[in-house]
Amino acid sequence: MEKIIFTFIERCVACKGCEIACAVEHSQAKNLFAAIHETPPPRSRVKVGSAGAYTYPARCQHCREAACIAACPMGAMTRNPTTDAVFVDGDKCIGCWMCVTVCPFGGVSADPVGHKAQKCDLCPDRTTQGGDPACVAACPTRALWFATPEQMAALRRDETTRAVVGDVGPQVAASISLWRTLKGEVSA
Repeated sequence: MEKIIFTFIERCVACKGCEIACAVEHSQAKNLFAAIHETPPPRSRVKVGSAGAYTYPARCQHCREAACIAACPMGAMTRNPTTDAVFVDGDKCIGCWMCVTVCPFGGVSADPVGHKAQKCDLCPDRTTQGGDPACVAACPTRALWFATPEQMAALRRDETTRAVVGDVGPQVAASISLWRTLKGEVSA
């Protein structure tokens, strides 16, 4: 399976660096200082929202069974067979917003200027060169990760192990040694 963007909700601090990086990546100039003067201004495909104490960078999840693809009457929402990313064909999009309505993650938005659907495209200019999408590269807390599901599972296992054993490592090691010693005495 290809890489996708994973979110660690507990790490997001709502700095909106991902929004800025996304807008700049999708600007004509690809430079923040030049992008702010572009007309129309570049728009981010990720939107940081909040719910209580938590913040979340909402963006397209590139779902395996993508509701936006099924709902689009014009076939403008399709999947890239190489990268597995769901993308919008602007030439086919008629701005009916069915994709906006059915997306359970709020990952599709309406471009007010072009009146077309707009969503995360996984920054193909960056990712085809082996880099991370702009939002992932810009995140100072590493709340966003670009990885395969297998890589993410391994990362989570590693983090859990460090969280459980990390601060009490010597004590756990001593307990295991004691247990092994007692086990040897009991079984002997």
